Amino acid sequence: MPLLKKLVGAARGLGGVAAIAGWFLLAPARLDAATLAQLGPGDAGKGKRIFYAGGCTSCHAKPGTQGDARLQLVGGLELKTPFGTFVPPNISQDAKDGIGAWSVDDLANAMLKGVSPSGEHLYPAFPYTSYARMKPADIADLYAFLKTLPAVAGKAPANSLGFPFNVRRGLGLWKLLYLSEQPVVSFPDGTPDPVLAGRYLVEGPGHCGECHTPRDFTGGTKKSQWLAGAAAAEGSGIVPNITSGEGGIADWSEADIANYLETGFTPDFDSVGGAMVDVQRNMAALTPEDRAAIAAYLKAVPPHPNGYPARKKPAS
Repeated sequence: MPLLKKLVGAARGLGGVAAIAGWFLLAPARLDAATLAQLGPGDAGKGKRIFYAGGCTSCHAKPGTQGDARLQLVGGLELKTPFGTFVPPNISQDAKDGIGAWSVDDLANAMLKGVSPSGEHLYPAFPYTSYARMKPADIADLYAFLKTLPAVAGKAPANSLGFPFNVRRGLGLWKLLYLSEQPVVSFPDGTPDPVLAGRYLVEGPGHCGECHTPRDFTGGTKKSQWLAGAAAAEGSGIVPNITSGEGGIADWSEADIANYLETGFTPDFDSVGGAMVDVQRNMAALTPEDRAAIAAYLKAVPPHPNGYPARKKPAS
């Protein structure tokens, strides 16, 4: 019996040590000094391109606003998901309610590591799993552009999440599984530059895979079915397959895709609808070269004919 008690005590002790070690392992990790040194001074003109490529207004503009009012990034859109309701925050230049007091390092840590200035994990409803693939210099450019936008007072409502999703520390484990700066689609040496430029825009700031890729039960994207279509993360509806094969956009040319991103019209003269309306509006603000690069990448993505769902038009 004494030996058994010692073994039980030792097991409990080891379990406690493991629990403590695990707790620290799940702690938010900030960017290292070498990465922060790559941020640079930032260029607001270049940052405007990143702003629209990233679709910042789609989530952070006040719902229902139009025109220049969409640049008042007060937040408030409700994203209802199986994990609870997420509400994008105010990211205007208001120092109290927005991010006006953030440094460029703060923005970089939020976008590349999913860590808030206060040192907490951010929820991946903010698509930092895609932004993690971005160049630090582009983050600095975006920061410079955000500084040109208006400050708007008013906090967005808080997220509404139940246990265990309201325990942010647990996101440390989730990040170990899903947060990576590596590209999703690998291409061989000699791949044309437009395809690689499109990969950066789609997989990074454009975060297209966040909606067009199915997710597993933990909410992580299934990279083996990259861009193969998915059920809409919030509400009802379908986000279509936009890979290059049958069931996707096999019958779309690169010119068709680029024109759709610019005008909102499909090759058969249907028009963009649903959540894609905002996305297309942002894509229209990019250069023709950027839209052509996105099209080149999408046509180079391996097909997923058994993706969910199988559709021809990338518009709902």
